[in-house]
Amino acid sequence: MNEIRAIDRIDTGPRFSEHDAVRLNRMFRGTETEDWLRAVIEGSLVGDMAIVSSFGAESAVLLHLLSEIDPNIPVLFLETGKHFPESLAYRDELAERLGLNIVNLYPEIADLQARDESGLRWSYDPDGCCELRKVKPLEKALARFDASFTGRKAFQSSTRANLPRFEIDTSDAQGRLKINPLIDWSADDIAAYFSAHDLPRHPLVEQGFPSIGCSPCTRPVAEGEDPRAGRWAGWDKVECGIHKPGEEPFL
Repeated sequence: MNEIRAIDRIDTGPRFSEHDAVRLNRMFRGTETEDWLRAVIEGSLVGDMAIVSSFGAESAVLLHLLSEIDPNIPVLFLETGKHFPESLAYRDELAERLGLNIVNLYPEIADLQARDESGLRWSYDPDGCCELRKVKPLEKALARFDASFTGRKAFQSSTRANLPRFEIDTSDAQGRLKINPLIDWSADDIAAYFSAHDLPRHPLVEQGFPSIGCSPCTRPVAEGEDPRAGRWAGWDKVECGIHKPGEEPFL
């Protein structure tokens, strides 16, 4: 455990290296999710942590897992102004149920006025819309954290199939860790956890939305389709920019 580099707040270099990510993946290989999460959090192995959550179809599982260990971990929610009303209601329901420490992140008003005054950028430039409403606000918020937890799972899409539990966040040069606790969970594992802990489902799941983002860029998914097929349908786009498709895994 002591081999993981300590975080020096005065040091302006990267917090973690690829070597650190490899070491953590090897350290907890074969360990049950709840066990290694508790070891990481209670052992302060990754510094200051935040959870990045969209309060989507399966978000309750990760939020419950982490709240059982430390409910004070900040939960960063990107308030894009384009969410389904059901998603906002679900956020509030889970926040009360699990005692979450939610931090709502908003796009800069000046950016919206300069680049999306009509609010319709999503219709002709979804990448630009995501950059304004998701990527830039999250990048600013994560600057003070050493690691973030995501809810990505391998079964969701081919671009997530080989991701490890621990990886380096490549969005900037800060060297934060990106931690994927559910990456090796199956759809059955997720369903079983919901049932075992009596967690509420997102209200749009029953309407055919297995993956839920902003309302203009999310549609229901047909039987047999990739769970994320309803995200940015018709566009050559599979991620909002927070996560980069095909990132090299550190095993």
